[in-house]
Amino acid sequence: MSKKLYPSLLLFILFAFFNLVMLTGCSNQASANPVTRTGFAFDTVVSITIYDSKKEAVLDSCLALCQKYENLFSTTLEGSEVWNINHADGNPVEISYDTALLIQSALFYCEESNGRLDLTMRPIAEEWNISNQMEYASEIKDYEYYIPSEATLRELLRHVDYRNVLLTDADGTEIGYQDELSENKSYYVTLRDKDCAIDLGFIAKGYIADCLKTYLMSEGIKSGIISLGGNILLIGSKPDDSLFNVGIQKPFGMGNEIITSIQESDTSVVSSGCYERYFCTDADNSPISAYVQKNGTIYHHIFDTTTGYPVSNDLLGVTIISDSSMQGDALSTYCYILGLDQGLAYIRSLENVEAVFVTRDYEVVTSY
Repeated sequence: MSKKLYPSLLLFILFAFFNLVMLTGCSNQASANPVTRTGFAFDTVVSITIYDSKKEAVLDSCLALCQKYENLFSTTLEGSEVWNINHADGNPVEISYDTALLIQSALFYCEESNGRLDLTMRPIAEEWNISNQMEYASEIKDYEYYIPSEATLRELLRHVDYRNVLLTDADGTEIGYQDELSENKSYYVTLRDKDCAIDLGFIAKGYIADCLKTYLMSEGIKSGIISLGGNILLIGSKPDDSLFNVGIQKPFGMGNEIITSIQESDTSVVSSGCYERYFCTDADNSPISAYVQKNGTIYHHIFDTTTGYPVSNDLLGVTIISDSSMQGDALSTYCYILGLDQGLAYIRSLENVEAVFVTRDYEVVTSY
């Protein structure tokens, strides 16, 4: 992977794909003209661009795939496989190959992170209700944010333990992290603690992005951009063989403001941080005040599995550059939790993975 920082005035593609593809110097051939489909799934904007106008129909199939995966992985959609697991009162639930593979991967990253990532943090996330509190505050004047007590969080944390998630085959044999799954077999999930609940949000978008890329490449797409919120996945390079410019969002910046950019091809770029879903009780949220950035409390959606409170450290955001969007999804959250020094050391221990860290002082630190 080629990695180089560029000035922050370069193109930011997280939310402006149409403008990006119009500026990339495409070939005049009709087959290289960019076409884009935009939708909404997983509580985020989905945007898919391909440089092949003759195959526009594949974009409709991509949006259909997004709906398929939301019907499997959503925690809030009644009847989804994850919803069924969380409402089974501890009984085994049959799941699809995709859900089994995603849960197996989630359990791997939970183990790899020594429990700093935990797919059973759903009760904590529900108690904080960050996204809904943000919505309430936008609609209700003088809305008073709810901050759970330590006692409440301690009680909920009793039911947070990824080791309570049992993945088995039809014979009841437990599936390990490295076991190969088959699309032709049946799988089941049992929650050993009936009061726990799972949430695959920390890797689901990455898994879906990887699946979309696999599908598009199978349909002959050689150049494109997949965006699922903070997950950017590039297919090949631009039609003229040059690299894509990928902007990294400035935490708490205005609109599509970026803090730096990288040039990449055929690569995943995934960002996580405290600026995505958050509220503050002592500052204006638009934009967040300098005081809160440096000294105050930002209540956001990335939680400490030992306290139940949002992680508080020296970082505002982390971007992972790797081959797999699912890996980038997990590692961007994990490295944010670790903080700058530990996160940097961890990334440097891995092969074919790089990171960009943004500190509370807006210093940009890279692993390369």
